[in-house]
Amino acid sequence: MRIRIDLAYDGTMFHGWATQPGLRTVQGELQAALATALRMPAPGERSQVWVTVAGRTDSGVHARGQVAHFDIDAEVLESSRGRSEQSPLDSLVRRLNGILPADLRVRAAVEAPVGFNARFSALWRRYVYRIVDDPAYVDPLQRGHVLYRTRPLDLSLMNVASADLVGLNDFASFCKPREGATTIRDLRQLTWDRRPDGIIEATVLADAFCHSMVRSLVGCLMVIGEGRKDVSWAKEALASRSRSSSIPIAPANGLTLEEVAYPPDELLAAQHQRTMNRREASELDRDR
Repeated sequence: MRIRIDLAYDGTMFHGWATQPGLRTVQGELQAALATALRMPAPGERSQVWVTVAGRTDSGVHARGQVAHFDIDAEVLESSRGRSEQSPLDSLVRRLNGILPADLRVRAAVEAPVGFNARFSALWRRYVYRIVDDPAYVDPLQRGHVLYRTRPLDLSLMNVASADLVGLNDFASFCKPREGATTIRDLRQLTWDRRPDGIIEATVLADAFCHSMVRSLVGCLMVIGEGRKDVSWAKEALASRSRSSSIPIAPANGLTLEEVAYPPDELLAAQHQRTMNRREASELDRDR
């Protein structure tokens, strides 16, 4: 069986999603909890449950709408519920949330339809970055999820600059390089709005994101919003296709993965294949 799980976490105390030796990560905590809940190998042995995620968040980044999947034998899932009268998956969610720390919650677990892959079947990911630039609206209770800036931001300038970045582009200027990874992405939305409570929200939606891309885009546009660079700076940076230390990476605490979208069940396998084809084409273009 392939199981889809929907989860949320406060990334403050996590060193990102991916497992790392000696570090507390979301994947590490989740896989350990799954091993316990499913009565897999004893602690200290390698878990037999490997979780694939829709978007690998960086250290300190939060998620409200993260999606992942894992594969398990139906017999193992059925036997793991013991004497519970709940369905095997409802029982699994209950046990997982009894094992997991308070900053990581599983919201749902369902049997995934044929062709589903949390990563490669996704149509797009939506992130929101939250900022406050007015001391009158600073809420100390939100300090772990909203960035406070001392300089006021001009959202009209930031939206003009953002429009120059939308589309299918090579975002190498806004990504930390990774060996063998493409930096071509389809950025479908990048907009800035101010809520009635004074919180500024940057909504960033793309087919996928490369390492630190969202935070680099936000960092670049904040410099423009504060008047320290001309509105054309973002477009010029994009055209350079070269990572520069002049583009700051916004702090992680303001960023949250809000949503991952998937096509109808009957189109999941086709979307998976399209994603793989695009990746292969991008890698061929990079190698030429």
